[in-house]
Amino acid sequence: MTPGDDVLGAGVTDNHEGHDRARGADVPLSVLDLAGVADGQTSSDALAATTSLARLADELGYRRFWVAEHHNMPMVASTAPAVLIAHLASVTQRIRLGSGGVMLPNFPPLVVAEQFAMLEALHPGRVDLGIGRAPGTDPMTAAALRRGEGALGADDFPQHLLDLMGLLGDERVPDGLAARFAATPAAAGAPSVWLLGSSGYSAQVAGQLGLPFAFAHHFGSKHTEVAMELYRSRFVPSAVLAQPYAVVTASVIAAGSAEEAQWLAGPSRVVSIGLRTNQLAPIVTPGRAEEILAGVHDDRLTELRGTQMTGTGDEVAERLRRLAERTEADELMVTATAHEGAVRERSLELLAKSWPLHRS
Repeated sequence: MTPGDDVLGAGVTDNHEGHDRARGADVPLSVLDLAGVADGQTSSDALAATTSLARLADELGYRRFWVAEHHNMPMVASTAPAVLIAHLASVTQRIRLGSGGVMLPNFPPLVVAEQFAMLEALHPGRVDLGIGRAPGTDPMTAAALRRGEGALGADDFPQHLLDLMGLLGDERVPDGLAARFAATPAAAGAPSVWLLGSSGYSAQVAGQLGLPFAFAHHFGSKHTEVAMELYRSRFVPSAVLAQPYAVVTASVIAAGSAEEAQWLAGPSRVVSIGLRTNQLAPIVTPGRAEEILAGVHDDRLTELRGTQMTGTGDEVAERLRRLAERTEADELMVTATAHEGAVRERSLELLAKSWPLHRS
C-alpha cells in the first residue's frame, strides 16, 4: 500500500477521503491481466509477457496486479491464478497480487482456501482473493472441472462463499466447514477477500457481507452506476471493512497518438466479437484485425466490449478520471488486450506519466 494509508484488513484503504477523492481527483490505479496468447506465440511466451508486465507495474507504482481465471480458451494462458500469483509475487517487491478472479463454482471452498492461505503465508500482506460466481468458461468445460454437471453449481455460491470466508478466519462464520477444517495449520494473516461481478447481484452480496467489491466495467458499461449504488446502499460495516470500497475496471490502450491507439486496439475488438460469436482464436495482429473488422457491418462495432478507452496517456487519463467521478470508484483497474506484450507495457508507462502513482 502507499505511505500514509490507514489499512483495514489486508490491503483495503479505509479513510474518509476516499469518496471525495474519487469524485474529483486521482484514485489509485491497478492492473488486470489475462496472460493473452497471441497468434504465433506459445503459452510460455504469454506468461513471460505477463511476468514482465507485473514487474513494470510494480516499478511504476500501480497498486495491484490481478490475473483472471479462464479455461479452454486459445487466447488465455491464465488458467490457474494461484500458481501464477505465486510466481508473480516471487519476482515483484511491493505490488499486491491477486485473482480477478477465482471462479468459486469450479472448486471446493477448502481447495481455494488452502491455496490462498499458502500464498498469504509465502507473501504476507500482499495477497488479494477476488471471487466470482460465473464459471469463466463454457458449460462442458465447467462440468469437466467440477467432475459432473450438478456439482458445485452456482446456486450453492452463497454457502460456498461463506465457507471460504470462514476457512480464512472470518469470525462471522463460525459454523460450516470452518468448524471442522483449517485452511492452514497456523495462520499469521489472511488474504483480502473481494467479491467480483458484472451485475447487481454480486454488488448486493458484497455490500451485505461488508466486503470490498470490484465491478467488471470492461465487460460493458450499461449497469456500472446501478451496481455501484446497490453496493453502497446495501453496505453493512464489518470487521473486514468499515465503509464501502469499490474498484471499477476499464479496458485501456494508451499510445503515442489517438490514431495509433485505435490501430493497436483492433485485436481487442476482434476478441470481443469472437467471444460473442463463440469463434475463439489467439489474438491477431492489428493488420489482421483491420481486415476482419472490415467485414463486420452490423452494430457490433459500436457495442463492442473490447477496448473502450484509447488515446494518448493524457487522453486516457482524462477519460479514467471521468469514469471515477461518474461511478465514485475508490480505485480503478486497467486491462488491455494486444498482440504484443510491449504494447501493454507502453500503455502502462504512458498512463503512469499522466497519473500520480505512488512508488514505495
